[in-house]
Amino acid sequence: MDFAGRIAVVTGGGSGMGRELVRQLATAGCDVATCDVSPESMEETKALADTGAAAGVRVITFQADVSDERQLVAFRDFVASELHTDHINLLFNNAGIGGGGSFVSDDRLEWEKTFGICWGGVYGGTRAFMPMLLASEIGHVVNTSSVNGFWASIGPGVPHTAYSAAKFAVKGFTEALITDFRVNAPHLSASVVMPGHIGTSIVINSGLMHGRNPKELTDDQLAEIRERIGRTGIDVSGASDEDIRQRVMSQGESFRDTAPTSAAEAATVILDGVRAGEWRILVGDDAVLLDELVRASPGHAYEPDFIDRLRAAGGVGFIARSGSHGGE
Repeated sequence: MDFAGRIAVVTGGGSGMGRELVRQLATAGCDVATCDVSPESMEETKALADTGAAAGVRVITFQADVSDERQLVAFRDFVASELHTDHINLLFNNAGIGGGGSFVSDDRLEWEKTFGICWGGVYGGTRAFMPMLLASEIGHVVNTSSVNGFWASIGPGVPHTAYSAAKFAVKGFTEALITDFRVNAPHLSASVVMPGHIGTSIVINSGLMHGRNPKELTDDQLAEIRERIGRTGIDVSGASDEDIRQRVMSQGESFRDTAPTSAAEAATVILDGVRAGEWRILVGDDAVLLDELVRASPGHAYEPDFIDRLRAAGGVGFIARSGSHGGE
């Protein structure tokens, strides 16, 4: 697909890969509508996109929580009205957060919020914009899953259930759409994106979405974090509350700043894959390596020594200590 003259919708465009998708699509001559929960972040995205946009390109923004389908329908109606169109060509269901690691011990509301954004945003976004995709002469749905969509782990001792369950759902849904589109809407196609460690603020933003601003952590939240760190074998009994806050902040910053693949590089890989008509887009050498190892020995993918094999093969060391994969 040539992006020039097309119309794209990107969810989660306020930062990370979403922001870079908006920017690169606008540069390629594509009109872009994006939504995010943060209007301030979207304004920054719009300013960046407008700076490098091709002549005549329009970039519009809308505040929406993608876990609420009613807000996505309102976003769709806004797109139709503002861009004076009955169709779109590209839908990037990109928004996502981490959290709800344990189904057993974590708060149910946090679990369902994570699942609702990571899976519900994809389902609701596709439902909301399907009429406009069907009205196009050519259309493409691009859903962001993760390496956690084929490997439900970030290492032994660290549960990762809500995010992984959602990303498996995204992967299965997108693969099923391939046949559905061929049978019922042959002018449409679908791609599933599976990033590894991408340099975004997903860890920081996820904490904020769940009410865990490092500077404002409650006593109960601090106690929970201490317990979680302790389960990984690290002794924090002598750490002050301020030490814990600083640790939380540095983990989010480290995830963003030490990633092997930048958000801009990830967006380029995704858009190149869409142009080439690829339905399965792995992003990052770490994603490629992990995919190969899981496929080679699926029965051992959740054994403790799998991490040792991954690292021995050159896998990055963040897996067993980070809060999430992916890079929304």
